[in-house]
Amino acid sequence: MFRGAGGKAFAAGADISEFAAKRSTRDQAVAYAAVSNPALEAVQGCRHPTVAVIEGACVGGGLGLAAMCDLRLCNQSARFGVPIKRLGLVESPEELRPLVAKFGVNVLMEILLLGDLMDAEAALRTGLVNKVVADDALDDEAAKWARKIAEGAPLTARWHKKFLYRLLDPRPLSAEEMAEGYDCFDTADFQTGFRAFLDKTKPVFEGR
Repeated sequence: MFRGAGGKAFAAGADISEFAAKRSTRDQAVAYAAVSNPALEAVQGCRHPTVAVIEGACVGGGLGLAAMCDLRLCNQSARFGVPIKRLGLVESPEELRPLVAKFGVNVLMEILLLGDLMDAEAALRTGLVNKVVADDALDDEAAKWARKIAEGAPLTARWHKKFLYRLLDPRPLSAEEMAEGYDCFDTADFQTGFRAFLDKTKPVFEGR
């Protein structure tokens, strides 16, 4: 679970007051991206399911972080956007790629060209988030999602993440990648899962 501290914002984006010292030149921006972009990619590359639990502002780099999570849950007070047109700042192709892959060009055009902050219902309608709940229901819903994910076979979640993100890549699947889709049948968790279903018992998975 990824969430902001303090209950007021998920992430409000970069501190503009630091730009003069840290991001005012091309070289500084390249150096900054060399650290921040791999960090964001590591979130998506995490083998475990990730959920962005969003309250308040989810802006700029905060939206980039949320996009790298597998699921996004927010409350009614959440707001989303990348209002960098007012700064003369540009999202690089490297930063845009995961956003376009998950949300589509039309949504990103609206976010970047209009520069408005999107409310929670608009975020749900455009696919930025998976679900919106009342402000006072966010913690309970996040805990419910965590329990549901944890109840499943961990290898199943891991493989589904791997396959779904791989399918965003237009390259043809290799024979090895195609074959990997059947590796689950050799796992102890598969034996546990289908036998528990037949026995009408709750499976206890071990991730092997």
